[in-house]
Amino acid sequence: MLRSVDLRDYMIDNPVEISKDAGIMEAVHLILVNKISGLCVVDDDHKLVGVLSELDCLDGILKASYNDSGIGKVEDVMSTDLVVASQGEDIVDVASDMLKTNSRRRPVVENGKLIGQITCRQLLRAVKEFSVPKDKREY
Repeated sequence: MLRSVDLRDYMIDNPVEISKDAGIMEAVHLILVNKISGLCVVDDDHKLVGVLSELDCLDGILKASYNDSGIGKVEDVMSTDLVVASQGEDIVDVASDMLKTNSRRRPVVENGKLIGQITCRQLLRAVKEFSVPKDKREY
């Protein structure tokens, strides 16, 4: 049953991350190259300090264009109101909360440090594997 599955079984162990001091265009590059919808923002000690979405990047770029100013840094547009998960959490509880908050991804932390990330895609993978266990195709 899916209810007894830990988050660690489906989380991404090495999510794409970026420094808050990086430029927004560097973040855009990472998002496009890695075909993802957002990044985890970490400090020098690998502590999670924010998250950055495609929409955050667009917002920063459009504001810079409108204000005729240079495109800023990640820290200027990242979200710092963090909702995180721990690797031992139940996958259904995390999925339910992500639906309630309309979140596509959830950083996984241990002692404040980023250790992974769970996304809607990983949640769908878990559901599929439990619904069709013999279908082990790569996604």
